[in-house]
Amino acid sequence: MADLDDRADLVIDADAISVLRSGKTLLRDVSWRVELDERWVVLGPNGAGKTTLLNIAAARTHPTSGTMHVLGERLGRTDMHELRTRVGLSTVALHDRIPGEESVRDVVVTAAWSVVGRFREEYDVHDLARADALLEQFGVAGLAERTYGTLSEGERKRVQIARALMTDPELLLLDEPAAGLDLGGREDLVQRLSALAEDPDAPALVLVTHHVEEIPPGFSHALLLRDGGVVAAGLLGDTITSEHLTATFGLPLRVTYDSGRFAARAA
Repeated sequence: MADLDDRADLVIDADAISVLRSGKTLLRDVSWRVELDERWVVLGPNGAGKTTLLNIAAARTHPTSGTMHVLGERLGRTDMHELRTRVGLSTVALHDRIPGEESVRDVVVTAAWSVVGRFREEYDVHDLARADALLEQFGVAGLAERTYGTLSEGERKRVQIARALMTDPELLLLDEPAAGLDLGGREDLVQRLSALAEDPDAPALVLVTHHVEEIPPGFSHALLLRDGGVVAAGLLGDTITSEHLTATFGLPLRVTYDSGRFAARAA
C-alpha cells in the first residue's frame, strides 16, 4: 500500500483486495495502483473479475477484504455518494437504465445532477454548452435532438462516454466501450479514445476490454486478470506480451504490434 505522501498522486490504490459473493471468489488479493496521468487497460477473459474491479473503483461496491482508496478516499470510511460524483462511469448497466425516449442532449446533461431521465431539475446555459461540446468531441453532435432509443450501438456508446465526462471527473472508467460495435464503429471509437488519452487535461482513464485490438494508442499501462487474480501489471509494452496473454487466456497466443496497435492470434 502507498505511503500517505505518495497517495496524493494516486487515483486508485488497491491493496490486496478480494471479493467474495455467494461463496464464489470474484477477486483474489488484487493490488493495483493508478496515478493521475496514467491510462490503463484492464484485460482478461469472461469471469476474470474485470467488471467487479471497475465497480469497486467507481465506488459502487466494497471489497470483502483488503483496502481500497479511490481519489484519496478509503472505501468504507467515506461518503460513497459524494465520491461517485468525482468518477465518470460508462457501463452496459447504464444503457439499460436510460429511457429510450430521452433526447441525446438530455442523456448527457442529466449527469450534472447524477440522474437518469430528465424531470424537473434545471440546467443553465453552461451545462447545455458543455453537453453539446462533449457530443461534438465524440462525433455525435448532430444527434443531440434525436431520442436515445433510435441510436445505433456505436452512437449509444459515444453518447454514454460523453455523459461520463459531463461532470469533469477526476477518473473515467469505461467498461467494454467497443463491445458490440462493427469494425467501422470500433475504429472510430478507438481513434476518439486515443485523442482523449493523449489530452494532458483528460482525467485518469481505465478501459476494460477482452481484446488487445481495442486498446487505443496513447494508453500507457495494462492490468491482466484471470480467475480474479492478477497475471501481470505494468507498462503496456511490458505487459501485453505473448507470454502474458497466453497465461491470461489459457491458450497459446502470439501478440504483434504495429503502428501503435496490438493484435493477437492463436499461436
